[in-house]
Amino acid sequence: MEWHPQTIKRRNSRQIKVGNVLIGGNAPISVQSMTSTDTLDTKATLAQINALTEAGADIVRVTVPSLDACDSFASLCKEAQVPLVADIHFDYRIAIKCAECGAAALRINPGNIGSHERIEAVCRAASDNGLPIRVGVNAGSLDKDLLEKYGAPCPDAMVEAALRASEVLDAHNFNDYAFSVKASELNLCVEAYEKLAVKTDAPLHLGITEAGGLMGGTVLSAIGISWLLKQGIGDTIRVSLAADPVEEIRAGWAILKSMHLRSRGVDIVACPTCGRRGIDVVSTVSALEDRLKDIKKSIKIAVMGCVVNGPGEAKHADIAVCGTSHGNCMIYEKGVLMGKIACQDAVNTIESRVRAIATE
Repeated sequence: MEWHPQTIKRRNSRQIKVGNVLIGGNAPISVQSMTSTDTLDTKATLAQINALTEAGADIVRVTVPSLDACDSFASLCKEAQVPLVADIHFDYRIAIKCAECGAAALRINPGNIGSHERIEAVCRAASDNGLPIRVGVNAGSLDKDLLEKYGAPCPDAMVEAALRASEVLDAHNFNDYAFSVKASELNLCVEAYEKLAVKTDAPLHLGITEAGGLMGGTVLSAIGISWLLKQGIGDTIRVSLAADPVEEIRAGWAILKSMHLRSRGVDIVACPTCGRRGIDVVSTVSALEDRLKDIKKSIKIAVMGCVVNGPGEAKHADIAVCGTSHGNCMIYEKGVLMGKIACQDAVNTIESRVRAIATE
């Protein structure tokens, strides 16, 4: 009997809409990133938004650090092919203006947006313009009274910060909001989400903030996000990296694919190689990853160095190559051996077949 992974039972959450993207309920878990360009440089920012869109971003967040930047943000909203979230800190007036000029959602930080009256003003603007709010709590910017109460950032402080902001929104019958409770400390972050998940039915945006560079940040984010996803917690995710934001989208999709929650693009299974290999696995995988970045259809590729596990992995791949001890490699399609090819032809052959499958 063939084994299948256990289906993850997702937490019941109410649904909101960011532009044309549904979040929560039974909607697919969306993948987000954030631009790193100067928002006033609309040309560079739009180019980055387009690159993120091409990589598979469902939603893109853009910082709006000043009232002057609102006009640039408005222009970006008109040009972008994905919903844009206005990221607001400190000045609630920026949130109000962004709500009026095309934002698909607002992200506010309750630790620095100001008084209840200012949150109320943002709430009215969001309600009047029909867009949701993400209450983004961060361990590094909690309110002073919470730090005094708890002594230091902790899960309970972060949950309290989120819930007391939502009390203001609820008082105005505004239910179109989501939460995030991010921290750079993995266990602190995960526990905060676990505690918040049982206290609200609002959608949750997952992320380990300030996770680090490409390697370390991806590892830390993958651990934390998948830990929560396995429990059914999470409706949208961002992998925060000190790297090109396109890498955040790639990492986010890799996490969702590995959890069998969404699929997009090629998925390459490859052996770690050893002295038995009959094909240069490392260079083959690198070349395929580079050449096939544009493929959006979910296609599984196996690149195996030898016949120990190669034929077995080939049975579960759409296209597979397996090195032999004779300088050639065997090529498989849908688990069926199609013949042998020269190793130097492997990349071209696989790319050709993947592109053919992608158009079927």
